[in-house]
Amino acid sequence: MSRYSIDEFVSNTKQQDKGEGLFELETPRMLEINLDGQVWSKAGAMISYRGQIKFEREGVLEHGLGKMFKKALTGEGASLMKANGNGKLYLADQGKKISILHLQNEDIFVNGNDLLAFEPSISWDIKLMRRVAGMLSGGLFNVRLEGVGMVTITSHYEPLTLIVSPDNPVYTDPNATVAWSGNLQPEFVTDISFKTFLGCGSGESIQMKFTGDGFVVVQPFEEVYYAPQG
Repeated sequence: MSRYSIDEFVSNTKQQDKGEGLFELETPRMLEINLDGQVWSKAGAMISYRGQIKFEREGVLEHGLGKMFKKALTGEGASLMKANGNGKLYLADQGKKISILHLQNEDIFVNGNDLLAFEPSISWDIKLMRRVAGMLSGGLFNVRLEGVGMVTITSHYEPLTLIVSPDNPVYTDPNATVAWSGNLQPEFVTDISFKTFLGCGSGESIQMKFTGDGFVVVQPFEEVYYAPQG
């Protein structure tokens, strides 16, 4: 096989069956779902599939009036689709790194933009960040997931998990915050002494403060969820 030949390229990049179960990381930025039934995924995340798989947009009232109302407030950022059938489904989201979490009667909060897919055995609910609602430009909300099953989350580049303890709270930039343990309830604080040097910022920095026992996941990238006031 000659170097840089098409045969070499195909050999180095072809799909492999790893035998890891329902969710597999085909690459660090591409999720393979060995589908035999149903999964929920972020709308628009499908990049390829093989087999007999049917895709269906989430119904307006599928999860009840309460969730529909909250989705109307948060916009389309949490739009989901169902994949039903049997085959191999491949998901990705803008080349972001994918992490698989197996919940075992645990719960976790995930930024709505960073949730890629989860099993139907997982129950979920949208949580609005009401205290900063006036500063939102659309997108700053999170999803609470709990139960037994697998969840996949995404991050720009490699995620970092910070341990939170009662005597050592953690402060994060909301735009870089990916997920946190379900027992933590972040509060929003502002630091008026922190100036934004790019653009026409307001001079206020919104931060998320995590206290208690748990963890918070951050990414080395700031996605824009709120618009500066000023």
